[in-house]
Amino acid sequence: MSTSNSEESSISSGIPAIKVGSRGSALALVQDHVVIGRLKANSPALEFEVDTVRTRGDADQTSHLAGMGLGIFVKELEQELLNGKLDIAVHSLKDMPTQLADGLALGAVLSREDPRDVLVNRFGCPLDGLPTGAKIGTSSPRRAAQLKKHAPQAEVVSIRGNVETRLRKAHGEEADGAILAAAGLIRLGLQDQVTEYLSLSQFVPPPGQGILAVEARADDHRMLALLAAIDDADTRYEATAERAFLSELGGGCSVPVGANAQCIGDEMVMTIYMSTGDGERSFTTKVQGPKQDALGIASAAFHTLVREGGADLVVAARANQA
Repeated sequence: MSTSNSEESSISSGIPAIKVGSRGSALALVQDHVVIGRLKANSPALEFEVDTVRTRGDADQTSHLAGMGLGIFVKELEQELLNGKLDIAVHSLKDMPTQLADGLALGAVLSREDPRDVLVNRFGCPLDGLPTGAKIGTSSPRRAAQLKKHAPQAEVVSIRGNVETRLRKAHGEEADGAILAAAGLIRLGLQDQVTEYLSLSQFVPPPGQGILAVEARADDHRMLALLAAIDDADTRYEATAERAFLSELGGGCSVPVGANAQCIGDEMVMTIYMSTGDGERSFTTKVQGPKQDALGIASAAFHTLVREGGADLVVAARANQA
């Protein structure tokens, strides 16, 4: 674990610096500073130290993500929290298991960035204009299945790495293009790399995409109070619905599944997606209800999936997690 930032200023001010845990990628560090900026806006006297932690998902760049289990980008950070070495940990919510480790709490979710997927490619053409045999990279079973359905002329290839690495690989090194999350490119100021923003109806994103989450110890009441002040209510409703659906499903990143909730006034519209691994058979539906009933909307989405012909997909998802 490495440490940076304002230890000297925290000593001079007499206020212990808040220790922020993070992965070490450029995107992760940008996300840390987004969270720190929100906290300092409310409490300017606060000081911070950013400690980078190498997770299993960072260390293993060769295994397929789908076979590595849940929490591969968060477990080491959670352990440092529980050991008292960190005060908070900043995550991309989509990386977090639906069941938090005992003793930890989801202290804040920040207002959501664009939840869409994007296509980048060296041809500069949209999805439906990709040439036959174009190699499009992703390590996500969901994106792979959606690509096979909506761009059957393309070939799906597996690529991994941080955003910058995947962009490099997608411009001829290992592929002709890639599917990435819009939020990461936007936060890094790389929007000019986007060839096409993919529609939420065709590429239903995974639960939590575009949401920054801040985790803390459940008994650290001071920290939880600071985090509550930067929590975004509508994003919390959306995150609750999406994660509840995934929890009821029993699925994870090894299963092609998407869930996207959007608060519109007092209502919430939730779109869910599931498919077989080859993308040959898929299921998409929408449910709507009062946003305060996020758990009820998630349950309705799950039961709609089962009732309208997706029961075998649920069985397959749960078998993958056994």
